[in-house]
Amino acid sequence: MLKEFRSFIARGNVLDLAVGVIIGAAFGNITKSLTDDMIMPLVGWIFGGVDFSGYFLRLGAIPPSYTGSPSNYAALKAAGVPLIGFGAFITVVINFLILAFIVFLLVRTVNKVIAAAERDKAKGEAPPAADPADVVLLREIRDELKKRNAGA
Repeated sequence: MLKEFRSFIARGNVLDLAVGVIIGAAFGNITKSLTDDMIMPLVGWIFGGVDFSGYFLRLGAIPPSYTGSPSNYAALKAAGVPLIGFGAFITVVINFLILAFIVFLLVRTVNKVIAAAERDKAKGEAPPAADPADVVLLREIRDELKKRNAGA
């Protein structure tokens, strides 16, 4: 069983998958930063300085021991106040759409490269064109002359 597991791990696909997961996690962080630090502030600025990540709906009472701002989503959430953070959800959805679009572009590019390689391969495997009639005739004459010279 250990030998079988070792051969499974040694396959290229498992290593490729591991590399893909690691790069995907790092790329997810880049996309999150793009959404949180670049796109959402721009969207907020367009809509008059609104920070979408702070939009929420409070479902319960604020505890008496809470001393922070009643409009601070992160602090209220940390204090245990039940909230629906629809602004944070909108941010995550935008993050997902950006990531999905980039993956789409990547897959589309790879598919185009594979299709081009297959077309080139198909062109290379085409049967050779038939020889022109004059070339065939000249070969027949050559072969006939060789026969006559060999017999002489």
